[in-house]
Amino acid sequence: MVLHKQHLMILTLVTCLTTAANALEGIATYYKPPYTPSACYEYEYHGVLVAAANDALWNHGNVCGQTYWVTCTGITNNRPQHPCKNHSTVFIEIVDYCKGCNTTINLSEDAFKLIAYPRVGKIKID
Repeated sequence: MVLHKQHLMILTLVTCLTTAANALEGIATYYKPPYTPSACYEYEYHGVLVAAANDALWNHGNVCGQTYWVTCTGITNNRPQHPCKNHSTVFIEIVDYCKGCNTTINLSEDAFKLIAYPRVGKIKID
């Protein structure tokens, strides 16, 4: 039984480290509702915790339906305040394309509000 618990602990540790190692840094902004129509699903509703991918992520629409944990990590300008809220991670689904965006991801306003204060407009993310 002790050996089984040790294996479980090691597996959990490896999973956590692998997840952390796969985090990519980027920039996020947000867009206001309505969130349909979308490039991926037209008028099919996918909730409010959604996002639009930039050109690099879009990959000819192959990113549609992919889900990500997005974490607010800081502000993109020199303001003294920190834009991130205490629980600064949100789980989103890619449902749209943000052609020509100068950010990594364009979060729905609902998703952005869960991790940051909208007044800052643009945040650093993992």
